[in-house]
This record gives sequence, structure tokens and C-alpha cells, in this order.
Amino acid sequence: MGRAPGRPLVGIRVIGLEQYMAGPYCTLLLADAGAEVIKIERPKRGDPRRAMPPFVEKDGIKKAAGFMGYNRNKKSLALDLQKPEGQEVFKDLAASADVVVENLRPGAMKKIGLSYSDLNELNPGLIWALISGFGQLEGYRGPYSDRPSFDIVAEAMSGIMHQVGFKDRPPSWTLYGMADIYTGMVTAFGIMQALFMRTQTGQGQLVDSAMLDNMLSLNEAMVTLFSTAGQSPSRGVPKNLFPRGAFQTKDGYIALNVPDNIIWGRLCQAAGREDLIDDKRCNNGTERAANADFIQPIIEKWLSGLTREQAVDQLNEAGVPTGPVNCAEDIFADPQVAARGMLMPINDPDVGEFKFARSPPHLSAAPDLPKNPAPNLGADTEWVLRDVLGYEENHIKDLADQDIIELG
Repeated sequence: MGRAPGRPLVGIRVIGLEQYMAGPYCTLLLADAGAEVIKIERPKRGDPRRAMPPFVEKDGIKKAAGFMGYNRNKKSLALDLQKPEGQEVFKDLAASADVVVENLRPGAMKKIGLSYSDLNELNPGLIWALISGFGQLEGYRGPYSDRPSFDIVAEAMSGIMHQVGFKDRPPSWTLYGMADIYTGMVTAFGIMQALFMRTQTGQGQLVDSAMLDNMLSLNEAMVTLFSTAGQSPSRGVPKNLFPRGAFQTKDGYIALNVPDNIIWGRLCQAAGREDLIDDKRCNNGTERAANADFIQPIIEKWLSGLTREQAVDQLNEAGVPTGPVNCAEDIFADPQVAARGMLMPINDPDVGEFKFARSPPHLSAAPDLPKNPAPNLGADTEWVLRDVLGYEENHIKDLADQDIIELG
């Protein structure tokens, strides 16, 4: 009999040179998958997200909610990488690591001689995931590669913002941190590919993850439509698809999408308007989009007589995939969310228990996710230096006395 399985990445050590969202979300996924994630932070200050509201507070202790959500199941090493002694500590740690995830300003680690190209000879099996706005891999560098970026910049430049909102209003962003979160997911996927390749070659590699690339790949529909049909999607009703969007009921909104004539027929039957199935104004998605001003009031009038729950039940029973437009309170009360265990309780000994979104997917043969709270700044510094790197106590004390490290 084999041993009982653990989480998939048990035994993999990840070093996080990370801040804000993209890097931390990537390493969150790896930590939830069982990897040992050591997050390197500046002494005294830490990840800037520790100081960003909203905060939770108890007995005079205040913590940033966003930091708590994106940094569970990690360890915190407070280390000054600007000092030579701190750089030596990092080299020792990199020599023992499987993966480094970096999302600092482009060139920051290269400037102090601690980039992937500086360290891959020290650890040939090291996988270094480099997250930036526009990409850093030689041979694929472009005119923007040295620019810093935030997620909204990638949304804008990828064409996604151009499509979000209404045609008579300015472009809008989708969701705070969307590009960061998606970049974290793509980067984690790239790391998994590199780990698998390493089992075949024994060699590590650079995983170059650009936020613009990632969001452009997410916007594949725009690329395909322009490439094949010469059409440039814009804000408002899609040219080839209707109904699609949020529709109001008696007590809230539902999300409705009709991609083809089969679903259109089912919608018409559910609404008691079978006459519209063969109406020439509704022959296909393009015709329906062109006649949205005719169709929308009909749907709205029907839905105005139904509650949100009634509309969702009737449409799903008719074979029209539909769901409510939920707010936070709805999500926390949703039985499907509860059944999937998607709101994961994490107990922080300083400020109490709160729920955070679970990392998908579920794996049938693996135990459930660990539930350790985000670490206090430098909470694991001594453990990393003593137990991981084998430093003597007097060496650790010297580093602390010189402010190279901070002991939590």
C-alpha cells in the first residue's frame, strides 16, 4: 500500500518576492496546493498591502483584510535585500528552493545581482516566475518591457476596458484586481508546467508572465472577431448576440444569455411568447441584436411580474441557463456556495475568524486545503534561518542586531 496522499505540492519550497496582488495570489494558489511558501518582506514595513484598508481590529490589533485573504498558508521572512548580508541570506535560501515568484518593479532584483540569470548556476533546478506588466524574457522584450504596471493598465491595453460598460458612457474596468488575479492563476499554471518539465530534464527555467499577455489571451473573442470578420467589439449590445445581460425582476436582477436559436425558443416558450420564435426580427443573434429595442421591453415586461427566484426557477426549468445577480449578502447565504465549501473559515489568533474564498478546484484524492492564517511580519524569520538554512543562534542574533532581519 502507498502512503496517504497529501496536497499535490507538498515538498515544494516557494520563495515569494511579492507585493500587492498578482504575486501573492499566485503563491496563495501554490500554498493552498501544499507548497511551503516563504514570503520575503521588508523589515518594519512588510508588503504594502499590510497597510491598505479595509482593516479588521480586535483588542488594539489591526490587520488589513486584503492581506489576510491573499497570504494565508504562508510564512513570513523579514529580510533586507538591499544590504549585502541580506543578499547572502537570499542566496542561501534560493539554493534550497524549487520556485521563486517575483512581482517587483522590472529590473529590481537584477540591479542587486539576485535575478534568475545570477542564480540559476547556484541552483540549476530553480524555477523563477517573473511577473511584470509587459514581459522580461529575452527575445520577447518590447518597447514597454521596463514600464511598471497595475492591473487596470493591462485591462485597458488588452482591449477589455474598451468593451465594458455602455456605448454612451466612458470605458469601465471590470473588477478590482481582475488582471492581478488572472495573472496569478496563469503564472501558477506556468509554474506547474515548469515543475513537470523539470521531472523530465532536471532543469529549472524562467517563467515569464506578462499582465498584458494574460489579459489579451483572456480577450480572445475580440482578437478572433477582428481577425476573422474585421469587426471590433465595443461597449453596448454585442453585434451578434442578444439577449445578453442583466434583466430586472420584481426584487432584483437576473443574468440572461441567449447564444443560439435553441435557447431563444426556450426563452420564448417560458415567457409565453411563442410567436417570437419565427419572427423575422428574431431569426438569429445578429437580427436580435439589431432589434434589441423591440425585444428588450418584451422581456422586461414579462420579468416585471416575477420575483428573482421565480424567474430563475422558471427559466432553468425551461432549459435556459440563468442565475441571480448576487451581492455579498446573497453569496454568503447561497446554499450552492455552502455545499461547495467555497467560503473557507480562517481563524486568526489576533483578530478572530473570518471567511475567505477557497481556491478551486476540488481534487477527489487529495485532502482539503490547509487553513492557516496570514503570518505576522517576520513571524517565521527565526524558523527559516535556523531550521531551513541551519544558521547558528549567534549568526541569527548578529543579523537581527544589524537590522538585516526582523524577528516576529
